[in-house]
Amino acid sequence: MNILSLLILVVLAAAICLFGIAPLRRALVSRPLLGVFRRILPPMSDTERTALEAGTVWFEGELFSGRPRWQRLLNTAWPKLSPEERAFLDNETETLCRLMRDWETTHVHNDMSPEAWAYVKEKGFLGMIIPKEYGGKGFSAFGHAEVITKLATRSSASAISVMVPNSLGPAELLLHYGTDAQKQHYLPRLARGEDIPAFALTSPQAGSDAAAIPDRGVVCRGFHQGREVLGMRVTWDKRYITLGPICTVLGLAFRLYDPDHLLGDVEDIGITCALVPHDHPGVNIGRRHFPLNAVFQNGPNWGNDVFMPIDFIIGGPKMAGQGWRMLMECLAAGRSISLPGCNTGMMKLTARAVGAYARVRSQFKMAIGKFEGIEEPLARIGGNLYMADAARVMTAGALDLGEKPSVVSAIVKYHVTERGRQSVNDGMDVLGGKGICLGPQNFLGRAYQQLPIGITVEGANILTRCLIIFGQGAIRCHPFVLREMQAAQDSDHARGLAAFDKAFFGHVGFAVGNALRAFGLGLTGARTAAVPAGVAPEAARYYAHLSRFSAGLAVLADASMLTMGGDLKRREKISARLGDILSLLYLGAATLRRFEAEGRAAEDAPLLHWSMQDALFRMQGAFEGVLANFPNRAVAGLLRVLVFPLGQPFAPPSDLLGQQVAQLLLAPSATRDRLVADSFVDRGNEDDPVAVLELALVATMGAEAIEGRLRKAQKAGQISGHGLPELLADAIAKGLVSRDEQALLERRETLRQKAIRVDDFPQDFGFGHADAHVRPDPATAPLQREAA
Repeated sequence: MNILSLLILVVLAAAICLFGIAPLRRALVSRPLLGVFRRILPPMSDTERTALEAGTVWFEGELFSGRPRWQRLLNTAWPKLSPEERAFLDNETETLCRLMRDWETTHVHNDMSPEAWAYVKEKGFLGMIIPKEYGGKGFSAFGHAEVITKLATRSSASAISVMVPNSLGPAELLLHYGTDAQKQHYLPRLARGEDIPAFALTSPQAGSDAAAIPDRGVVCRGFHQGREVLGMRVTWDKRYITLGPICTVLGLAFRLYDPDHLLGDVEDIGITCALVPHDHPGVNIGRRHFPLNAVFQNGPNWGNDVFMPIDFIIGGPKMAGQGWRMLMECLAAGRSISLPGCNTGMMKLTARAVGAYARVRSQFKMAIGKFEGIEEPLARIGGNLYMADAARVMTAGALDLGEKPSVVSAIVKYHVTERGRQSVNDGMDVLGGKGICLGPQNFLGRAYQQLPIGITVEGANILTRCLIIFGQGAIRCHPFVLREMQAAQDSDHARGLAAFDKAFFGHVGFAVGNALRAFGLGLTGARTAAVPAGVAPEAARYYAHLSRFSAGLAVLADASMLTMGGDLKRREKISARLGDILSLLYLGAATLRRFEAEGRAAEDAPLLHWSMQDALFRMQGAFEGVLANFPNRAVAGLLRVLVFPLGQPFAPPSDLLGQQVAQLLLAPSATRDRLVADSFVDRGNEDDPVAVLELALVATMGAEAIEGRLRKAQKAGQISGHGLPELLADAIAKGLVSRDEQALLERRETLRQKAIRVDDFPQDFGFGHADAHVRPDPATAPLQREAA
């Protein structure tokens, strides 16, 4: 054996001893590393720690692992409505939609009509999540989500007024944390609609930074209903509180202090949640905000040095100071349902009505939906809806499985509202002048106005993207980071060192494995990635590509945390792009699961392909954004080789694929029905703008062949005339068109004129009335104007 061989053996033996003997490894390697880790670990407040520890990790953890177990997802049941939920959606929800006439809502009542409010209370819409034992509906999260989504296809006022008590109101907190007395008193009243709840969190000085609320209470003794009791004097100033102006019971978040130690040894007890009757002395409610012409009830409330019994705390005195954890654990579930449901509803309305309009509306003697410039936004409308609805449904299903996925709730809130914004903007572009003239015949203008509301509330989208999705995801979803952080903060140093040693070296193996996997999948174009058995052949490659990008995300996340440490918290653009990758992996997984759950219909394949190709291209762009801006350029170069060894392979969906998706919106079909399922149409009502578009779409398709024959005959010189009426008369006279065909053309023209009409008003607009004057009436003069 030569000296070099001997030296290699000595080094290997030393390495084996150093890393293989746990006490030695901990003393010589892990202890110094733990010291460095503690120094670079960013400081964490109690509220940050609570937010990170709240909720559960679901399939997003698989996506962060670098090796997702797809069979786990495919084995998860796709949500279905119970017979009772289906009946409620088809009957009570349908009736409430019919009671909502948006123009009257916004210009006569400035709220839901008294008839609609009475119906909401009578039929139990405000108690969908309350168990039957308290008089509620006891609906699943998916059932609740379907009701909100359908209402949003008709009116934001009804959707939001029903949504808040079932997701962001006190009922959820009472169910999980309330005392038996509180549950027995409030839940039946909430279920019957006798009480209208609101929850007051946001303050003028604490919006996105909700944990910094300045509202405060001080534990003291005082008098309530004629007797001295232990209580709190609370001062608060809240705004943006939905249902606040009309609530009868106000959920209130404030920071509680106990300077006289009447509850215990702690002076700053922390954020606390209480339930306060609206008529309690000192409570001020009733004034309203006017959020972008939306008329759902929303406004401020305040109180100054208001004494209230300690029993007003949700859960009683033992839950004092637990408010932030309560909010983080419960309201994330509501966030998974409320805004995703509302925005998906708007997207379904857009897909149905704008798609029909693009077939009915003609310019240059051709349906506008057949122009390539219109096909492009129609493709986005269809593809974005397919993916967003998949994520909405899958997330609601996770809630019904008992999950409380805080990271996923942020993903669906951000991405569904952003795709909703894109879809409605695209719809407005297609509608043109009809979209910008408000009135009873405008079905999309109010949705367009109110889009920023969903973007802003329940965690502003900029905050959600830049700070929450990856900020929480990197710690909660990563299999080792949270364990390393907990070990570093353990007050028992010996126990902390042992836990850190185990987590750190597990992390090393995890990182090396993912780096090799990302590089190998990049070299082979993901052809070596495991694909679950039995999936649809047209979807199989997408599972492989998502696995590749899952490994790439794991590599980038570890490299970012290692090289930037605590500074990553301030590198919000990089964090946002890493969050985009995680989010798009989740949206892609939901889309693949939807395709399987809905029977792999070949007619739906263009929606699958467009959605997945768009997601892969966006993920590739997010990877590029991280690599191009990575502060350590040497590491960035190495990462680029690992993730994209052969360059960037993905392109956006092709024009041909976009055309195929657009065509799905232009004609009735089973695919179109699935895409806009359970969206409301006031069928047969020719005064309703969406219903008349559905009728006009069918009539237009039936008339297109006849109209084509007329144009061909005109070009051949067989018939002549100016405009459709004269051409039609000449064709009938010459036997080229039957009387039945004439009737079909006339019916189509009547419906088309109704579908494309816009509203006009008296000089003073007459906004105190609901009688917009439409001129001329196409029902009485169907053929007086030449067809467009």
